[in-house]
Amino acid sequence: MLYRNFGKPIFFKIDPEKAHHLVIGGLDKSSSVPGGSAALRLMYGVPETADLAVDLFGTHFPTPVGLAAGLDKNAEAVVGFSSIGFGFMEVGTVTPKGQPGNDSPRLFRLPSDEALINRMGFNNEGADAMAQRLKKLKNRRIPIAVNIGRNKITSNEAAHEDYRQCIRTLYPYGDFFVVNISSPNTPGLRSLQHGSELSFLLAQVKEEMEIQRKATGITRSLLVKIAPDVSDTELEYMVQTLTETGMDGIIATNTTLNRDGLSHEKANETGGLSGKPLRDRSTEIIRSIYRQTEGKMPIIGSGGIFTSQDAYDKIRAGASLVEIYTALIYEGPEINRKLHAGLRQLLRRDGFSHISEAVGADHH
Repeated sequence: MLYRNFGKPIFFKIDPEKAHHLVIGGLDKSSSVPGGSAALRLMYGVPETADLAVDLFGTHFPTPVGLAAGLDKNAEAVVGFSSIGFGFMEVGTVTPKGQPGNDSPRLFRLPSDEALINRMGFNNEGADAMAQRLKKLKNRRIPIAVNIGRNKITSNEAAHEDYRQCIRTLYPYGDFFVVNISSPNTPGLRSLQHGSELSFLLAQVKEEMEIQRKATGITRSLLVKIAPDVSDTELEYMVQTLTETGMDGIIATNTTLNRDGLSHEKANETGGLSGKPLRDRSTEIIRSIYRQTEGKMPIIGSGGIFTSQDAYDKIRAGASLVEIYTALIYEGPEINRKLHAGLRQLLRRDGFSHISEAVGADHH
């Protein structure tokens, strides 16, 4: 209630990107103040429970709800986000070299649709800066996934070099890695999802992961984040390619270019739409991937999760973990406790003793 009654009215009067920086800065500062992280955990933390803890990708997730990429692009507030009830988080998207991203304004709220549109364009400080930050983190409370992309000036033909460079720089510091080929805000990026470009890119990235595994003795998992704006045939091809190239999992989905059913005046702003309007499409894609892979390819469900029922629908469709982003902006940090409590109730209602039993339950 604190956020809804006090924080949100203030934040929603401020330019969205300024509010974003205030949140990141505030979380960063609060975790550096003695007792700050403990206070955050007391207010918003979620206790680990046996029925919702997940072991996947060789990693332990205290809860199945994570923070999607895009909110903490430079890994500035990892300790803060780790203290407000997330079971894992993605940092990034990070590119080899820092870049400013697209011109402002580039982030828009659509309150009547409970949605956001962003055209940030991978604004970030670069892989070296992120590596320095992650290196300093001592005791990690939750797994950190590093979401990697290509620089805007890099051609698709040379894109694999950017992804490889990110892995080389960040391999020791990420618990797993996510190849982002689905942001609509870097020109031409989404075409890497299709045809021979996809299999070539993934083979290259996989090769780099193997080189780093041998060099460090540490095994990391590699996932791919896909777009919701694909045909059934394209999705089938992508999933087949991901399986053949030995990817460890899929994140479904990134933001959408679709604007159907929106009522807000900012609905026609260019960029990727996230939030409630994406909910059903991302669940549909999860269901298709699970069906095609017969449940053998782990899926992280992302897109439009606001309630525990939304999260549960994605889990029953085939997601082993889920992520939120837009709901955190609209509902505040209290949302993690609500999702956790609600998921436990839904499991009990359906006679499941552990979340893994619910994964893909709609197919059985």
